[in-house]
Amino acid sequence: MSKLTAEEIVKVLAKHVEGSEEKSERDVRIVILQRGWVMVGEFSQDGSKCTLEDASVIRVWGTTKGLGELVEGPTSSTKLDWAGHVEFHELTVVATIRANPAKWDLK
Repeated sequence: MSKLTAEEIVKVLAKHVEGSEEKSERDVRIVILQRGWVMVGEFSQDGSKCTLEDASVIRVWGTTKGLGELVEGPTSSTKLDWAGHVEFHELTVVATIRANPAKWDLK
């Protein structure tokens, strides 16, 4: 078994940290907005402006265990209305729920 020098350890750690900065998965969220709007899409925020890309309005949840059930993707009864690119102010957000990006085909 070989021993690493301090310099080699720093290089390995730096490479690991750099790699962790890359977005390996999309930030897909279910967003609950004021006035009862519930949307899903790829979430980003720049200051007070929030954006959902490839967004849909969740018109019918189609769940038996509440909104959180949609974290693992839409059910066969879920009704989505395509909305595309949606922008909203952060103060209109009631809550967000991180969803499993692998289970949501947003396009």
